Amino acid sequence: MLFGGSRSGKTFLLCCALLVRALRAPGSRHAVIRRHFNSVKTSVGMDTLPKALECRFPGVKADFNRSECFFRLPNGAEIWLIGLDDDRRAEKILGKEFSTLYFNECSELDYSSVQTALTRLAQNAPPLRNKALFDCNPPGKTHWTYRLFIEKVDPVDRTALADPRLYVAFRINPADNAENLPEDYIKFTLANLPARQRERFLEGRFLDETPGALWSIAEIDAARVLRPPEDLVRIVIGVDPAVTCTSGSDSTGIVAAAVDDRGEYYVLRDASGRLAPLDWGHRVAELYRELGADRIVGEVNNGGDLIEAMLRQIDPDLSFRAVSASRGKIVRAEPVAALYEKNRVHHVGIFPELEDQMTGFSPATSAASPDRMDALVWAITELERDGTRFVLA
Repeated sequence: MLFGGSRSGKTFLLCCALLVRALRAPGSRHAVIRRHFNSVKTSVGMDTLPKALECRFPGVKADFNRSECFFRLPNGAEIWLIGLDDDRRAEKILGKEFSTLYFNECSELDYSSVQTALTRLAQNAPPLRNKALFDCNPPGKTHWTYRLFIEKVDPVDRTALADPRLYVAFRINPADNAENLPEDYIKFTLANLPARQRERFLEGRFLDETPGALWSIAEIDAARVLRPPEDLVRIVIGVDPAVTCTSGSDSTGIVAAAVDDRGEYYVLRDASGRLAPLDWGHRVAELYRELGADRIVGEVNNGGDLIEAMLRQIDPDLSFRAVSASRGKIVRAEPVAALYEKNRVHHVGIFPELEDQMTGFSPATSAASPDRMDALVWAITELERDGTRFVLA
């Protein structure tokens, strides 16, 4: 089953469903799976799942095993938290058998990882019938979730599903969860988003690709990889600062990319967000240290020397180069798009918001600033400036 919609309470709903199934079958085993382990641990394990237990099952106490990261209910049933970015841990846990697999924010997962995990949906736990549950903020219509649950075809070879009745999709939107959201969140925050983001986050719709866009999801998918190679020779973080951080403002684009010694490019991280200057400055510095980056490149049209001064205040050892947007966004982006056409840019995993901007931006129809896309373009452009010297003869 696929549940789609942003801020709709879908994670809470599915955690409740998971608990119902676990309590019905003593000794059964269930899993919540997400791309990043830290995300599933903090957002589900430390927040939504305990809240669901407290609100819907107040008499039930669950013991949390912190070292192994699973909940054990009084009847011996277990709910495990799995992040697919931790290969060793994921392999260890997925060596077990489960009666429920819940793929949280599955738009961030590649289909091959989902297929591998589904092989562990093999526990015999009467009276349960084994099930896989999925939720997402709907991405583009070329994503595997749309192909599988809406078009009812195999995402790989596009053949019709043998039994499409097994693949059920529900759309639940913020309006369905209005009583649990801040006052005016829907009316002012979501309703004022750009059209494509409004379709996705307010209406819960899968997105069409935009005619005239420089990128397509099919093109991005063709070069996508699960992890970067070990021979990365240079890592750059591109930053496109927002002027403000109010509810209606653009995000600050923060995208990390790398190049290997063959001249292949890798998009490693999208850390963008609607943040105050000092907050995004700290986020950039933390990402710089985490990845062992070589340089930060930042657009200074709106901030001038203040951007570099702020970053130097946070960490004086940061390597920073200021760049100015002297050409239009499309003109700057075209050389980078050409690299994608040659399958030389590889997204390490899935970046839904970034990829939505890339496939949704065209000079004829787009007015909103593509902050994440701009940060990506700055990062890869910086890598390409002297990238030819990394290509082996």
